[in-house]
Amino acid sequence: MKLPFGHKALTIAGFCIAIFAAQAFVPQHHEEPQNLKVLPKNISEEELHNVMRNYSMSLGVRCNYCHESQKVEGQERPKFDFASDKKEEKETARDMMRMTENINKKYMSSIQNGTLKPVTCVTCHNGHAHPINSVDSLKKQ
Repeated sequence: MKLPFGHKALTIAGFCIAIFAAQAFVPQHHEEPQNLKVLPKNISEEELHNVMRNYSMSLGVRCNYCHESQKVEGQERPKFDFASDKKEEKETARDMMRMTENINKKYMSSIQNGTLKPVTCVTCHNGHAHPINSVDSLKKQ
């Protein structure tokens, strides 16, 4: 049987496919989280992403709400400087994390024999960057 492109072309194509397939199983290098002041320093990358995703959904914001970012030409997604403390919202988030931790330890554990669900970001924020903080906020405009 004669191949239209020859054995060399078939061998090269097979080799390229094998390299491409092998790369799919090679773990990508990720930087260790830096400048963690409230979250545990040994948090796994998966856990960190889950926590951040939860914050994002609870406040209805994206990563750039708390993290410095800059657009990179030719790329769809911006480049983030997750370690930077330039944005005030990041420190506010840390303060809110400490606050909810204190509320849960000090108060929630003692109410109804500790059977209440813990306070989280969504408890007050309900998908808004700024929490609803008065009954007047609930009135329809």
